[in-house]
Amino acid sequence: QRELGISDIPAIDVRNQCAGFVYGLSVADAWIRAGQYTRVLLVGAEVHSRGLDRTTRGRDTAVLFGDGAGVAILGPTDAPGRGVLSTHLYADGRHAEKLWVDAPGLAHDPFISAELIEEGKHRAVMEGREVFKFASVLMPQSVATALKANGVTPADVKLLVPHQANLRILEMVQKAVGLRDDQVYVNIQKYGNTTAASIPIALHEALCEGRLERGDLLVLTAFGSGFTWASAAIRW
Repeated sequence: QRELGISDIPAIDVRNQCAGFVYGLSVADAWIRAGQYTRVLLVGAEVHSRGLDRTTRGRDTAVLFGDGAGVAILGPTDAPGRGVLSTHLYADGRHAEKLWVDAPGLAHDPFISAELIEEGKHRAVMEGREVFKFASVLMPQSVATALKANGVTPADVKLLVPHQANLRILEMVQKAVGLRDDQVYVNIQKYGNTTAASIPIALHEALCEGRLERGDLLVLTAFGSGFTWASAAIRW
């Protein structure tokens, strides 16, 4: 906000990691529909490279992530049936420790210490098998919810832009939903997992490639730490 030279407007931080962009989209959509704001700048950005454990201890996690940022400007539309059709948000805190950063945190006194740093508690850790198991089920379920809420089918989807978690998860989501290759946008091979930035980056590239036109049905889905997951249906 400071760098943009914008003052006297609110700014909020939606910390839902990989699901953060869709969560933020839902908040912005609600504000716009309520008439509280007419323009919302939605930013998804992460700098993982400075916080990953690049020792042998963290190698299984560190190689997966990348840095990135993406931005969307949202506003009202007068065209019936266009824009954000619906958003669907979910969370299950029972699985928080499967993908998290332990410290700094209230569970420790003090929040952070030399001992915690030595143990790597300030670095991201992930139980990969568990994340895969949940993501490959819950992401397709959230897409199905979005489609059902709007009375459409997988055949009606022009493009699914999922959070770019890893290629195996994306393939599982595509198969479970029943989409063709040309209906799913994938760029994980370029940047790795950029968490909150992955969807806006992928959406930008899809637009640049001519993959979306006015009137097309776009679906977003994401899954991240917490666990949190979400979907959105958008008429472009």
